[in-house]
Amino acid sequence: MVHELTNKVVVITGAATGIGARVVRKLVNEDIKLAAILDIAEKQGIELQNELNAKYGNKVKYIKCDATKDDQLFAAFETVIGEGGSIDVLINNAGILNDALNSYRLQIDLNVKALITGTLKGLELMRKDQNGKGGVIINMSSIAALCQLPETPIYCATKSAVLQFSNCIGMDTFYQDTGVRVIAICFGATDTPLLHLENVGAFDKKAKELLPNLLKSLPMQTPDEAAAGVIEVIKKGDSGSTWLISRGRPAEDITSTVKKAYEILTTLIFK
Repeated sequence: MVHELTNKVVVITGAATGIGARVVRKLVNEDIKLAAILDIAEKQGIELQNELNAKYGNKVKYIKCDATKDDQLFAAFETVIGEGGSIDVLINNAGILNDALNSYRLQIDLNVKALITGTLKGLELMRKDQNGKGGVIINMSSIAALCQLPETPIYCATKSAVLQFSNCIGMDTFYQDTGVRVIAICFGATDTPLLHLENVGAFDKKAKELLPNLLKSLPMQTPDEAAAGVIEVIKKGDSGSTWLISRGRPAEDITSTVKKAYEILTTLIFK
């Protein structure tokens, strides 16, 4: 089944720059009703809003929002509902990659806590069994959830948490009641400031020394290629599914592989 985006209201966190901004640019070509950019980067958010509205009409709204602050996040959701009438698609995109001792707590707060809080609030607002219309929540994980990287152990932990949370809460156990698809996307390395060496912190000297070679070894894709995959996943993804968007290739449904991996691990408990 293909889920069209025509006349939908979309909320996306961390969308003033990077992959998120490219997703917004693609959304306005899908005849959506409204795309709400939630981000702390006010200058870039307003510029993107004004640029796209001048071309497409009033389809984009920037809302200054720190996703780690529940009051700001919930108020932003209410603003969107007040203007658009509902939320049909929520994309929890905001995140950082910084394992430095002075940054890792923020990384956990943004990559995990804010994403979980956003998902739970999105479910509350959209779920069919509580007078909502249903919808879809896209949670951004990473290839860091699929492999073990000693250079970025905390980042790997956050993205593994996103994958497990999204898979579990997206199961039919909940979907049959909520009508809200919850889907995890694992991005491969994408050429955005997130992966620029000056923005990637490490928790100790050894990890910092290893980072340049790690970043050089990863096959890169463009933000536009990553964003195209996001649109495809919104349209095609089943609830509880996991998708890989990497190396500039079309989005790949890797749900069966992820499930098989957990089945193997589960057998260790009962054998």
